[in-house]
Amino acid sequence: MKVCWMYHDIMDLYGDKGNIMTLKKRCLDRGIGFDLHTCGIGQQDDLSTYDLIFLGGGADKEQISLIPDLLQRKENIQKAMDENTFILLICGGYQLFGQYYIAANGEKIAGLGFYPYYTDTGKMGSRCIGNIVIDAQLDEIHTKIIGFENHGGQTLGVTKPLGKVLSGYGNAFDAGFEGFYDGKVLGTYLHGPLLPKNPDVADFVIYKALKKRNPNMQFKDLTPLTNPYDQAAREVLLTRMHIEEDK
Repeated sequence: MKVCWMYHDIMDLYGDKGNIMTLKKRCLDRGIGFDLHTCGIGQQDDLSTYDLIFLGGGADKEQISLIPDLLQRKENIQKAMDENTFILLICGGYQLFGQYYIAANGEKIAGLGFYPYYTDTGKMGSRCIGNIVIDAQLDEIHTKIIGFENHGGQTLGVTKPLGKVLSGYGNAFDAGFEGFYDGKVLGTYLHGPLLPKNPDVADFVIYKALKKRNPNMQFKDLTPLTNPYDQAAREVLLTRMHIEEDK
């Protein structure tokens, strides 16, 4: 599996490296090769050659610094999506695929504009902070996704949310839904990091990435991995939030 981690050096505010570590471990445990590349500002690379593109979160200063570089890659990112490269976006990365976002200082920052959603800023410095659980349908996979959210941005106009909020805030204070998923791109505010807490989601990302070069592959074709600690940790977190795990 060939993976590109974009802006790895500045977009790793909330431990996004843990997502990459989880993907690598779950691939290698199955005997799947994991070829990780990074792509920073000014670095030349054809993103359409990758099976998975990952872009994590960062503070406003970091996001603003990469905007010129990101925007000049728009055509290449579109080519990657058209050629079935799967894209995983966390927090700031999620915001940047929309129309624009408003920074905490009121500055309007242009996004890639791939999707109609946009991100305003929380009024008077208000933020969505705390543990969150959402009920999500990832193609044929139904799962509860656990995470931690900490965002001032209020993402509005999302037409294809990732899941329904069971506990927490989501895309905005009164949104009721969290994230974005359209089959090609999965964007979310969930940190923690996301994938160690949600092995089903990690495996789903691996499956979607592998499907680029194996179009007939199905999720069930992935070799099951059993780790009692994964499930035990999930049960503890869900119990704290008074939510039952799907059986």
